[in-house]
Amino acid sequence: MTTPRLVITGLSGGSGKTIVSLGLCRELLRQGRDVRPFKKGPDYIDATWLGLASGHTCSNLDPFFLPQDRLRSQFQHYASGGDIAVIEGNRGLFDGKDEHGSCSTAELARCLDAPVVMVLDATKMTRTAAAVVAGCAAFEKGLNLAGVILNRTAGERHRSVLERSIREHTDIPVLGMLPKIRNNPIPERHMGLVSHAEYAADGYCGEERALDAVADLFSEWVDVPALTTIAEASPELAEAAPLWPETEKAKSVRIGYVHDAAFWFYYRENLEALERAGAELVRLSLLDDGGWPELDGLYIGGGFPETFAEPLAANRVVRERVKNLSDNDLPIYAECGGFMYLCSALEFDGHSYPMAGVFPVRTTFCQRPQGSGIRVPKRWPRIRFTLPERLCRGMSFTTRAV
Repeated sequence: MTTPRLVITGLSGGSGKTIVSLGLCRELLRQGRDVRPFKKGPDYIDATWLGLASGHTCSNLDPFFLPQDRLRSQFQHYASGGDIAVIEGNRGLFDGKDEHGSCSTAELARCLDAPVVMVLDATKMTRTAAAVVAGCAAFEKGLNLAGVILNRTAGERHRSVLERSIREHTDIPVLGMLPKIRNNPIPERHMGLVSHAEYAADGYCGEERALDAVADLFSEWVDVPALTTIAEASPELAEAAPLWPETEKAKSVRIGYVHDAAFWFYYRENLEALERAGAELVRLSLLDDGGWPELDGLYIGGGFPETFAEPLAANRVVRERVKNLSDNDLPIYAECGGFMYLCSALEFDGHSYPMAGVFPVRTTFCQRPQGSGIRVPKRWPRIRFTLPERLCRGMSFTTRAV
């Protein structure tokens, strides 16, 4: 496989790699390129913005959940037929779940044999930037650091010293130098970027115009032809095993999944896996009180129930419907925000909002994160569960302990 590909990374979260990734995807799309976006997981918000910027649904590549052969299969499946693949990393380039950098962006780049472009926040930094770039280039064997983009530069003199320093002390090319952005077209919030679903409602300029504004800035300050040249020089990848079986099972069950402005955190691969296993998927909303078809299961993903707490609480018809489905033994799978909806109440911004009441638990939104990262217990408990026969009929599942 010879799809041109590029990994965009940074030294840490907040370095500017998402704005660079969005700008690159949008500008390439405006040039008529078929851009296939990927996000090093776990992530939903950046992935959705990348999909909007490129015109293709973003796929998450997560080295924690998938072995390398499976990652290559997934990448080749969704990159096939495209002109270029843009892969946005997460956190810092070498940051993983342990001191060895396991599951890092660097590990993913080596797995895909993809060149890496690093975004470096150059705030109050000049010659030290060269030391940082040189150190990253030599830190791990097998990493192809093909270029650097400097972010938040202060002016022409600052940019000149930065570029001369990196050119003199390293062989890594400077591919662009972005200025400080006074009014970010896509602001940040408690979980990263503002949700695309809330963008227009919150009084911003609209997601499409925002992405074009990012692309305008990007094309002015970054060498886009140089980036595409680096991507096109990617080595050929050996053909990976097919991601999915050739035959898809006949539809045997109907699973509703909630996808609305409040709940939209889904990996496309999970939904596709359900369909290929024999499920008919029906898109539902918890924000309107329209009727639902008969279901064999319900899937509620994550999202932002806290910012939609008032309309969710006001929709008593749907809250009671979900509670009744649970009381009648309908299998319900909920993640993160979806679990918050199943609880008795959600506390946010000094108010308490009633939710579905499946669990006698109240959830509270904290002003500061209470914890993040990958948690792996030293010893996994033995779990035994039974699904109703009607849900399993005609379907096949593969489970993997992580």
